[in-house]
This record gives sequence, C-alpha cells and structure tokens, in this order.
Amino acid sequence: MAKYLFRAKLTVDGLKGLLKDGGTTRREVVERMVQSLGGRLESMYWALGEEDVYVTADLPGNTAAAAMGLVTSAAGGARTSTVVLLTNEEIDEAVRQKVEYRAPGV
Repeated sequence: MAKYLFRAKLTVDGLKGLLKDGGTTRREVVERMVQSLGGRLESMYWALGEEDVYVTADLPGNTAAAAMGLVTSAAGGARTSTVVLLTNEEIDEAVRQKVEYRAPGV
C-alpha cells in the first residue's frame, strides 16, 4: 500500500454541509470512501489556514488516490490536492538510483 496526504479546501457548499453534519460525520464518510477503494484511513484533521482538512490514507496505488481526489472535487464540496508520501526506505532506494542529469546552463 502507498501512503497519501489529501489536502482539502471546502467550498461554500462544503462549509454548509460541515455546519449541518459536523466533523465526526464527515470523517465517517471519508473513512467509508477510503475503505471502498481498498484502503485504510490513517488520520483526518481539521485545520485553520490555507486548507481546511488534512487526510492521510493508505491506498492500493495512484489510481485509487486519483479516484478519491477526482470524486471528492467533482462533488463540489471541496477542492482537493494529493501528495504521495514516501517512506524512509523508499527514499533510500531512490538515492541509490543512478540518474543521468545536467543542470540548466551547465
């Protein structure tokens, strides 16, 4: 399973829904959505600032993560962005890769 961070900014409709349903109900909805994709919800936090919600989830892969972001954004209650999170071991593997590269202007 891969780990993802979803950031969401609620729309006016999303805020109205939150005021009606509350945060706990929205978390239950998100958890069911993640499970329907074969994943596991790790955490969901409400925030003050640029984004309103941060969700971390384990999902089978990028297509499941894309589906989750697409469906959520298309529903109109939030605009989402997705970040693929890498483990320490994945970074270790990445730094062992031999990559041919030349910086611009060099």
